Amino acid sequence: MEKHQRIVIIGAGAFGLSTALRLKEEGYESVTILDRSVPPVPDGSSNDISRIIRFDYGDSIYANIAKEAFELWKTPVYQEAFHQTPCLWVCQESTPEQPVQPRVQDHSSKTKRVLTEMGQEWIPLSSVEEAKQHFPKLTGRLATPGFDGFYNTSAGWADAGLACARLMSRCESAGVSFITGPNGQVEEFEKNPDGNIKSVRTKNGRLEGDQFIVATGAWTSSLIPTWNSMLAAGQVVGYLRLTPEEVAELKDLPIYFNFSTGFFAFPPHEPTGYLKVACHGFGYTRAEPSVTSAPPSSVVASRANYIPADGLKRLTAGMTDLFPQLAPRGFEKVGICWYNDTPTGDFIFDYHPEHRNLFIATGGSGHGFKFLPVIGKYIVGSWQRKLSDKLLTKWKFPTQFRERFQGEAFAGDGSRGGPERRELTAQELNTFDTALKAASAVSRQSKI
Repeated sequence: MEKHQRIVIIGAGAFGLSTALRLKEEGYESVTILDRSVPPVPDGSSNDISRIIRFDYGDSIYANIAKEAFELWKTPVYQEAFHQTPCLWVCQESTPEQPVQPRVQDHSSKTKRVLTEMGQEWIPLSSVEEAKQHFPKLTGRLATPGFDGFYNTSAGWADAGLACARLMSRCESAGVSFITGPNGQVEEFEKNPDGNIKSVRTKNGRLEGDQFIVATGAWTSSLIPTWNSMLAAGQVVGYLRLTPEEVAELKDLPIYFNFSTGFFAFPPHEPTGYLKVACHGFGYTRAEPSVTSAPPSSVVASRANYIPADGLKRLTAGMTDLFPQLAPRGFEKVGICWYNDTPTGDFIFDYHPEHRNLFIATGGSGHGFKFLPVIGKYIVGSWQRKLSDKLLTKWKFPTQFRERFQGEAFAGDGSRGGPERRELTAQELNTFDTALKAASAVSRQSKI
């Protein structure tokens, strides 16, 4: 690639920011990021008080790249946002109240095998009692019946919003240009007769370029033809308010992740006083998948304080399993985090089949943020076609689903737990959209 080409990146999340910085580090002269919001984008999956940082994977490729990123999270450039803590992984048997996915036991076994092959120590836990000997602050019944678990001390969590804000500053210092707000809200691509992209049209203008990189996460399918290769799925998140005394008491909690139910929880976030919990499952879609499932594309100031009733029930059940004394308190706020899922959970780092200068960098599938320190290197390497054939093949744009949506193909990597994916009802969509408008109105008023 010629270094003087005009490179336009759409999307200011972890993938877009990391890519832009890598390009400038490699000497590319003109790199511009467009987004409808200044990063960290309020409703983007790269923004929140916490994201898991770990390399516990059943796939050796992701495990090794995540280990590479983990080592960088501990360096001065990233450590302001990083908190090292053990990660406790558990499985359980299915019950009528907690339906589980049968693949997760296999995924857990694969993960332990990969860690062993990497030479990474992990500690097996055969019972709830044994788990509580290691982590006595966990007071509930945990993953029962049929508890099986292990933990890894080489893990932690990152303040995602802080990490992206700092990465944006590094991009600006490196010479990356940013266009945000209506001028950066991309609505469509303008094409030449040969199919090449010549410019993007935004809400308030247009911008020409030579190379275009789409890093728009769950919004990708509403912007480009994705040929059923990705699906925007909403996952539920809850924030329980702790007292300062409770924050201090629980500060040494591990990250807790139940493969079987999809429920997971973080240690307390001291700046806000929140105990954050969420579900890593199959999620909710906003439209018939064969048409397009995508989050709202309007500019928002914060997430909507709303999740479906069955999602709230799952979060409450998970809290009860962990901390029965805290669960009745309820959540001070909730929200939906939008994943951009791919059929196998793999990233998509490849050129669009119909446009030679349109590169796709998406498909975080709920596990992409942890790679923030290194993901730009791999995206740029894919864009330059300099990576190994193995990686280029793994991250290839899937074309086999072009003619027909295969819902069953979106099973991920085996780590998803809980009920099957479902469509949000019309009433749920209306409530969600109303809550989104209310949240944005409150945020705007607070800035006046």
